[in-house]
Amino acid sequence: MIITKQMRIHIIISLMLLLVSYSCREELSIYETENNQPGLESNSNAAGLMQRVSLKDGSIDNIIDNSSSISVKLPVTVIANGITVHVNTEDDLATIERIFNEFNDDDDELTITFPITVILSDFSEVLIRDEDEFEEIIEEHDSELDDDIECIDFVYPIKVSTFDVITEQLETLTINDDETMFNFLDDIDDDDIINIEFPISMILSDGTPVTIANLNEMETAIDNAQETCDEDDDDSDDDGSDSDDGSDDSDGDDDDSVDDDDPQLNQFMESITSCDQWTIEKFEINDEELEEDYQDYTFSFTTDNKFVANKGTAAFSGTWDSYKNGENIILVIKLPDFPNLSSSWSLEDIEEDEEGVETEFSKGENSLLFSSTCS
Repeated sequence: MIITKQMRIHIIISLMLLLVSYSCREELSIYETENNQPGLESNSNAAGLMQRVSLKDGSIDNIIDNSSSISVKLPVTVIANGITVHVNTEDDLATIERIFNEFNDDDDELTITFPITVILSDFSEVLIRDEDEFEEIIEEHDSELDDDIECIDFVYPIKVSTFDVITEQLETLTINDDETMFNFLDDIDDDDIINIEFPISMILSDGTPVTIANLNEMETAIDNAQETCDEDDDDSDDDGSDSDDGSDDSDGDDDDSVDDDDPQLNQFMESITSCDQWTIEKFEINDEELEEDYQDYTFSFTTDNKFVANKGTAAFSGTWDSYKNGENIILVIKLPDFPNLSSSWSLEDIEEDEEGVETEFSKGENSLLFSSTCS
């Protein structure tokens, strides 16, 4: 029998297909028996629990949106009690909380600069153009059941493999974050056999690590962790109210109120404490000029964070504090006898010359100008 060139090609192709088919069958056999563990199936209890753990937790920025069902995509700009805060990272949320905590007898107000983008619990994003749209999406999603499990988290990376019994295709994936995990679980089909490369690690809300050897252990760990922590889903945040013992937690001498390593802040502090004869040259509140009410007073900022107003033999004591809000310096004055002065002021300018020093502050449309002949 003469084997033509065309016949040889057909034989080679047939052999290749046979080898590929055998390889896939062998791969499936190995896949199904690896570790002698059942694979993760779509719509299973384990898959559901895993997806609930990987949902995006919206409670971390409740101080901005008062909603645990959504989170605001950063960066975003807000105005907290008249002070502009550029929230570039989650760490900047502490600045808003600090502003709210400065005074316990005021009404905290926060205004968001629109447009913004919000992230839903399934990691999808929605553009929000104004306050009305913002309130609508919060109302819509706050009415839904809060499914996320926050008391336990995956420790990444986690390696998984997917075998499609129809196409006989095997894929491997390294999952590095909750969003990838959620989308992976969301895309599982009934024809997929999922294998997780155990052991994996999880971590409880108190920092306790948990080693997971198989799917059953993972289900048990997640079930046991539910409701074991405060998920902060009451859609509220620290609003600056008094502590449980009634004390003010934001005194001017808080240890964490000063960044000793910030040269700009240190220079400002040195400038205002080096002179004890400050006067108010300009003071405007709600378009009303008030400087004449203070023309007989002198003010001093002491190095131990005391703020004192003097008029003749009368002295009125309070506290002062300062910190950085991004690149801006904030001066916090607490002087009970002078409620108009008692506020958080953003430093606008410092001018020094042979005649003295002027420091200009603002809060929204309000302005305050201290001057001193000390130099």
